[in-house]
Order: sequence, then structure tokens, then C-alpha cells
Amino acid sequence: MAEDSNTANVGARYAQALFDLATDQKQVAAVEADLNSLKAALADSKDLRTLLASPTFSADDKAKGLAGIATKAKFNATTKKFLGLLAANGRAMVLPAVIAAFARLSAHARGAVSAEVTTAIPLSAAQAKGVQAALRQSLGKDPEITTRVDPAILGGIKVKVGSRLFDASLKSKLDSLKFALKRA
Repeated sequence: MAEDSNTANVGARYAQALFDLATDQKQVAAVEADLNSLKAALADSKDLRTLLASPTFSADDKAKGLAGIATKAKFNATTKKFLGLLAANGRAMVLPAVIAAFARLSAHARGAVSAEVTTAIPLSAAQAKGVQAALRQSLGKDPEITTRVDPAILGGIKVKVGSRLFDASLKSKLDSLKFALKRA
């Protein structure tokens, strides 16, 4: 847990530096688009996740890998330089935390609210619109929703907005019932 917290803290510091630089250069949207592409690549490629996380690859190997991806994907020059710096400083493994923190900073700057929705099975388009409408009514702002599928919650939904968590998952309800039965 302490390692996850440290990774998040380091990622947040790098994200803040990147956000400040992108803001100064008026390239926040371009950098955010690059990072979203990189996030998708990380989700799709086990090899990329291994490259970033494994200590067997040198910082130079990681820098070359990230540079190759950035060139092929035609990333913004600011993003390319940042990825090189991250790898050179031996911090490539915090890239997922940087991406998440940058997205939060960018959403905050736009006045948007981000929400992470977790379900046991993928939401249909109609269900996603319903969740978005309910969140818009509740928050008074248009939410930017990211969805995640986690079969471990068994059913229902979990919604995280900032530090608030609404947990209507079947697993949570079963755990509460189990706890209540143990006390009886």
C-alpha cells in the first residue's frame, strides 16, 4: 500500500510539472490526447506494461521504447520530451499514475468532474447515458466518465467521484449481510 501511495505521489508531481509546461505552451489538449493514446496502449499491451515495470530493462531501453511509440503515434513534441525525461530519471514505471493525475488536472482546469464507474459487466450505451444523466443531476456538472469492468463485484455498480465512493455492488451488500450475521 505504501508503494502504491508513493507511486501516486511521484506520478502526481510529474503530472503537475507536465501540466504546467503544457499550459504555458498552450498544448494541454494535445498532451492529454497523447496520454490518452498511451493509456489505451498500456491497457492493450502486456509487453509495454512489462517494459515499463520491469527492472531488467535499463532506463535507456525504456526511453527507446517510449520514443518509438511516441514517434509512431506522432505525439506532440512536449509529450515526447516528457516521456524521455521520465525514462531517463528511472520513473517510467509511474507512467500510469502520471496519466491519471494529468487527466484529473486537465478536467479540473476545464471545470469538469471525472467519475470512475465500475460494473461487473460492460454497460450498454443506454445504461451509460443513464449513469451520466444521474451523475449530471446529482453533481450539477457534466461528468467525464471512465468505465471499468470488474467481475469481482458480482453485480450492481460502484461510482467514484473524487474521494467520494458510492458502492451499490452486490459484493458489498453480501459482505454487509455476512458481517451482520456474524454479529447476531
